[in-house]
Amino acid sequence: MASEIHSSAVIHPDAVVGTDCFVGPYCVVGSQVKLGARCRLHSHVVIDGHTSLGSDNEVFPFACLGLKTQDLKWKGGLTRVEIGDHNVFREYVTVHSATSDGGVTRVGSHNHFLAYVHLAHDIQVGNHVVMSNVATLAGHVTVGDHAVIGGLAAVHQFCRIGANAMIGGCSKVVQDVPPYMMADGNPAETRYINKVGLERNGFSPEIIKQLVSAFKILFKEGLTISNAVAKISQEFPSSPELDHLLQFIKTTERGISK
Repeated sequence: MASEIHSSAVIHPDAVVGTDCFVGPYCVVGSQVKLGARCRLHSHVVIDGHTSLGSDNEVFPFACLGLKTQDLKWKGGLTRVEIGDHNVFREYVTVHSATSDGGVTRVGSHNHFLAYVHLAHDIQVGNHVVMSNVATLAGHVTVGDHAVIGGLAAVHQFCRIGANAMIGGCSKVVQDVPPYMMADGNPAETRYINKVGLERNGFSPEIIKQLVSAFKILFKEGLTISNAVAKISQEFPSSPELDHLLQFIKTTERGISK
């Protein structure tokens, strides 16, 4: 089907608009933008820069995607924003392009970003992520699949949020949050495993029990991280989930939120 474009929308002739898109009143779409099929832009949306959206994305009023980084290290060059499929960007969400020439800000698929969420330059967000109102990712943050970030939470530059992790509202995250864990506070501390989230995402009782035991060794026994990792490796059989947790911890550069 042909796309429906409101007469007040401003779309550059070089922009690519996929089939069956809706572009509402007073939207602005720049020259290097690519919209996949069935994207829906409600009124007053701005999409600019070298920005591509996959199919079936929905963008609500006053969201701005693909604009220049706020990073003062910006020296020019070609930077990109790449967005997957089936994402929802609610009102006033901002997604900024990368800082360095050739850099990419990347968002996966099936994510839900509530009002006033900010995704800064060079972030890497996976799939099925939920960020509540006014949650903020600083530059170079990585967020794993199925993570949930509460409202008004702020994540420091270069931190990693692991897959299936949950961040409490108003938290200040200054170190990595391991996969499967819940973190909360200012600064954020790891409180427990994200048990309800794991159950909802189909993790077996056996794996959840194993992750609970690993949590206790990592965060309750007073061991150093390296000694805790060694103890877990010795005492528990390997599993994809446990191996992923330990590999995440071994590769941390900012340390783990304890």
